[in-house]
Order: sequence, then structure tokens, then C-alpha cells
Amino acid sequence: MSPWILLRGLMRETRHWGEFPQMLSEHFPGAGIVMLDLPGNGSLHRQRSPSHVQEMTEACRRQLAGRGVAPPFNLLALSLGAMVACDWSTRYPEEIGRAVLINTSLRPFSPFYQRLRPRNYPALLKLALGNSDAAARERTILRLTSNRHTPASLLSEWMRYAREHPVAPENALRQLLAAMRYHAPRQAPRAPVLILSGKADRLVNTRCSAALASRWQAPLRVHDTAGHDLTLDEPAWVAQQIHAWADAAKEET
Repeated sequence: MSPWILLRGLMRETRHWGEFPQMLSEHFPGAGIVMLDLPGNGSLHRQRSPSHVQEMTEACRRQLAGRGVAPPFNLLALSLGAMVACDWSTRYPEEIGRAVLINTSLRPFSPFYQRLRPRNYPALLKLALGNSDAAARERTILRLTSNRHTPASLLSEWMRYAREHPVAPENALRQLLAAMRYHAPRQAPRAPVLILSGKADRLVNTRCSAALASRWQAPLRVHDTAGHDLTLDEPAWVAQQIHAWADAAKEET
């Protein structure tokens, strides 16, 4: 069975997946779960972040080759990671079996004011420039991305991640630039795509997921109360949606 490759977003690392990988594994017991850090984040925090999504894709492919993980892959990706998944699926279609895109926002399907809600511009710029201490930064990220967790429940854990794998301000800016630059293909990738969205996303307007689903004629599943980090707010729901989608595809074939 093809492994699931998990890709996170801006300034986040593999440990931010929390309990979700185990839940996904329970639904796909025969598949491996491989979590990758984008350059500049997590275990790769000393590397320079690419300023183009295409370069992030190549970095991910090199990581998998170095680990001896061979295609085809199933991609599950959130936010900036979902942009990487789109690029990967488009340029290397023979490597991708299916892709799940979570709360992403893509040119040319959505305007800039939906891709990042304008009220968050000051907070995001402050985060990218490193103009706040680690505790304030992580508290802001949690506020913007989760509707289920109070700072006290996760802040100490996320602070430890930030101390062990600090994201340099220049890397945060380069990741943000890559997201702003990326232009998705108008045609859907060859691989089947499932789009998941949190209707109460404070960071990205859920219309972005709806626009992408409409353009690519891809199934869309929306959770009514979850936020941007859907796998943090509703990990069991996400795993169940993916499992049901994969099962339905088997029945069709």
C-alpha cells in the first residue's frame, strides 16, 4: 500500500501533527505514515527555506529518496504544504496516487483578501519578522489556527518545539513569499484529490477551498466549527473523511 506523506504549513514542523498520524494509521494499517519537514522548519530549521514552492517540492522528493521511500505516494497536506502537494501532483503525476488538501488557498482561484484574511496581516507580518517573543508568537499562531484549544493546553509543548527547532525570521519570510508567489494549474492533477476545510477558519476564508473544489471538480468536505489547523481541531473527523473517500474510490473501481 502506498505510504502517506504528510506536509505541514508555514513555520510548522512534524511534531505539530500531534495525535493525527496515529489516527490516520489506524484507518490505513497497511500504509506507512511519513512526515516531512519543509526546509527551514523542524529538523531542517538550519536550512534556508526556499522562496518558491517548486523548490520545496524538490526538497521533499530528495528527503524521501534519501530515506529509501519510493513512489507512488499519497499526499496529505495543510496550507502551504498543500501548495507543495499541488505542485508535486502536477509536475510528477506518476509519483502521486491521491492527494488530500486541507485549508489551502491558491492563485488564480481566489483573491488575495480571501487567501489571507486582511485583519490578520499585521499579526502575520509580526510573526514573519520575529518581532515578538516565542511565547507570544506561539500564542498568536494558536489563536489564528485553532478553535478547540486554549493556550494553556498546548503552549508549553509548542514552546519546547520552538526552542529546539527555532524558525529564523528570514526563513519565515521566505516561506510566506513562496506561498504568495505560487500559481496553481487551472487543470486538476491526474491523481484523485479530496479537499477538506474548516468553516470557522480564522486565517483563510473557506471560500478558497470551495473555489478550488469547483474548479477541479473535486469532492469537498467541510467541518462546521473547526479552524485552520483542521487536524489539530478535529483529527478523528479528518481521518474518517479520508478513509471514507478512499473506500468509495475502491468501490467505484
